[in-house]
Amino acid sequence: MGSIGQVAFDPADAEFEHGYQGVEAYRRSKLALAAFTFDLAGELETAKVTVNCSHPATFMNTGMVAHAGLTPVSTLEQGGEATMRLITDPALDGVTGQFFDGLKTARARPEAYDPQFRAKLRDVTDQMLGDASLTS
Repeated sequence: MGSIGQVAFDPADAEFEHGYQGVEAYRRSKLALAAFTFDLAGELETAKVTVNCSHPATFMNTGMVAHAGLTPVSTLEQGGEATMRLITDPALDGVTGQFFDGLKTARARPEAYDPQFRAKLRDVTDQMLGDASLTS
């Protein structure tokens, strides 16, 4: 699942080596997820596989929200409805490479659409995965 709570970051510091903060890491990961989603949508377009990124609802009543001491804004039912719409709505057949906020088409952070940002993120991810495979 995506999130509208994305935050810009430098892919060179994707491992968050400087000043780690859990919420900031979460927000960075949501921008990275959106960028990856848009890349994957392009890669799978000819296969007619659709790939979209969704922020289903805001601060649903989940364990993560409760643990953070936040007041829920949306219900789990609202998040479920948004998710099921992406899966089952015939009006969305063939829709790919989009970002959704609840039931509406929306926009991710601009970096998620930036080919240079996405290329840097891919390179860093490939390096990290390559390093991980050496130690496994």
